[in-house]
Amino acid sequence: MTTERVHRFSRRTREAALGYLLVLPSLLIFGTFVFYPFFRNFQLSLYRTPPFPNLPKRYVGFQQFHDILGSAEFRNSLKVTLLFAVMSVPTGIILGLILAVVAHQRLRGITIYRTIFSSTVATSVAVASVIFFTLLNPAIGLLNYWLGRGHAPSPLDDPKWALVAVAGVTVWQNLGIAFILMSAGLQAVPDELLESARVDGAGVWSRFRNVTLPLLSPTLFFATVVGGILAFQAFGQIDLLTKGGPNGHTNVLVYAIYTSVFRDNDTGKGAVLAIALFVITLVLTLVQLRFLERRVQYER
Repeated sequence: MTTERVHRFSRRTREAALGYLLVLPSLLIFGTFVFYPFFRNFQLSLYRTPPFPNLPKRYVGFQQFHDILGSAEFRNSLKVTLLFAVMSVPTGIILGLILAVVAHQRLRGITIYRTIFSSTVATSVAVASVIFFTLLNPAIGLLNYWLGRGHAPSPLDDPKWALVAVAGVTVWQNLGIAFILMSAGLQAVPDELLESARVDGAGVWSRFRNVTLPLLSPTLFFATVVGGILAFQAFGQIDLLTKGGPNGHTNVLVYAIYTSVFRDNDTGKGAVLAIALFVITLVLTLVQLRFLERRVQYER
């Protein structure tokens, strides 16, 4: 081996060592808080937890996946989770887009409305849940009264309306971030294109449909994917408002995992549900990336 090759090999070795040294902190963090919990969770899913804590766990392999994922309880939680996502994600995006279009107008004092529309971004899930829990109270809740329910039970206690009410709270709480995203997307639309369409005789709706909406598609795509992931991870509002009730009508998958582990002390069942939630979220995200991205038009 020549001297030049030796120096080149030594330099590549030093560069590789430096690269590994730089990524080592990230690898340690991901290994400790992501990869190890994931593999540990998979290991727990192979053991059935006995009803009595003093008894040892029993290895059952993938039989536990068959039993839990084929149960009526899991199908109900999956159905509730899908319905919750369908109710909250499109509604939040549409309302955020409408508010962004209104706030995008050049009107006097519109900055005040922009501040109001985006204010919910600073509201935590706990605060939003407490606000709506009070508003929907059957005795003192103004919203419950305005809905014509009087002293009737709160919608949160009604099997027909509980999931709708929780989805409404989620939409309100996430409306600020949806408004900000849509506003940023609208500001990126070139004014000269809108002016050219106006000169060509296009009306307001025609300009919005044929110019603004296509250029806004990357923002809509991003909001849909992120909103879907967040909907499948919803927990705080469910725990504070309904506890998964009434009769399991708001028992989303994340809350089912929580109750399995912390209420029933069934870590095996919770691990299976967690893996199922991960796979479902991954598949839905890939489907969204596969089909929705085809409709995205990027500005060149």
